[in-house]
Amino acid sequence: MRAALWLVGLFAAAVALALFTGHNQGTLTVFWPPHRIDVSINLALLLLVGLFVLLHLALRALSAALELPRQARRWRALQRERATHALLLDAMTQLGAGRFLRARKAAEGALAREQALGEGAGTLPHALPLRTLAHITVAESAHALQDHATRDAHLEHALDAATRAGAAPELREGVLLRAARWALNQHDPAGALARLEQLPAGATRRTAALRIKLKAARQAGRVAEALDTARLLAKHGAFSPAAARSLMRGLAAELIAQAHDPAQLQTVWHSLDPAERTMPELALRAAQRLLAVGGDHALARQWLRPVWDEMLALPESFSATHRVRLADVLEAGMVATGEPSDQEWLARVEAAAQANPRDATLQYLAGMACLHRGLWGRAQLLLAQAARALTDDSLRRSAWRALARLAEQRGDEAQAAAAWKQAAQGRG
Repeated sequence: MRAALWLVGLFAAAVALALFTGHNQGTLTVFWPPHRIDVSINLALLLLVGLFVLLHLALRALSAALELPRQARRWRALQRERATHALLLDAMTQLGAGRFLRARKAAEGALAREQALGEGAGTLPHALPLRTLAHITVAESAHALQDHATRDAHLEHALDAATRAGAAPELREGVLLRAARWALNQHDPAGALARLEQLPAGATRRTAALRIKLKAARQAGRVAEALDTARLLAKHGAFSPAAARSLMRGLAAELIAQAHDPAQLQTVWHSLDPAERTMPELALRAAQRLLAVGGDHALARQWLRPVWDEMLALPESFSATHRVRLADVLEAGMVATGEPSDQEWLARVEAAAQANPRDATLQYLAGMACLHRGLWGRAQLLLAQAARALTDDSLRRSAWRALARLAEQRGDEAQAAAAWKQAAQGRG
């Protein structure tokens, strides 16, 4: 469409020019004593146009001639700039390939060329990012070569360039993150955390910074801080759900193991998220630790209540290892304290055993609960049933030992000896 309009316009201009010049009878007379020159208006106009074009071309040629020295300087500066960029790209390529000496040499060459450009034709508009990246490349190569003095020197140069006026804030943040990673590689978690503290508030919540903080906190033994960081990373989707659950479970278990008294352990327990407190592994560890440090038995059973309910509601998803551990911890917490929860748990365990008569673990728990509360006959019946059906050796031996003590209390030496023999053999 545009070409058709241009063609129509050209035809219109040609027609207008033909109409103007075809019927123009005017004459232009130029008196130049003693001469007189008569020319037509058409020729005069043509000569004026030609003179204008000639003068324009002459001025263009003169301008181009005067511009040649500056164009030459620009071309030479452009070539030097391209050579600087080529050296920096080569340095990054060599660094990625693991050729650290070549990467260091190329990056130092880029720094030298950038400095020469700044002293000669003026600084580049992107001189600060280029200089920062070159210093970081040299520092990275020196770090890989264990040349810490060179690394630290170029790191300071990179920080200086990244903090100057006009530099993007991301430059300084990237340098600090790289320095934190180097500190982690040297097993210096305090140095890594100090570098992270220099970041702006928004940058510290980025995934890259949180990953470094997690590793540094774990190296420094700051488990609570590491757990909080792992939660943030899980919210950001930095791990798969299974990996995040495993990581948080491991950190929470380590935090529980560091508690040395009931008050400290309760503080740790309340600091966990509700979802973490329902994890069987953590609930079992916390209850077991609470009993080990002399904590309240009723509180330990309260922490185990969600795990108990999960085992009864979804027995197929509850592993055999967790069932055995739950039985061990509940048995350790079955000591009667005189609280209303004692009778509640006794009724709860007996109801579960009656509802699942083929579950030897529940029969064992019900028998031990009756034993701790002086219900000898009921305990004898339940433990005798459980001892012959239990598959776990430790629970089976515990059941036979309880039966042996009950027989001794009744004065039945023969049955007690048989039970002790079964406990010693570790089989039913």
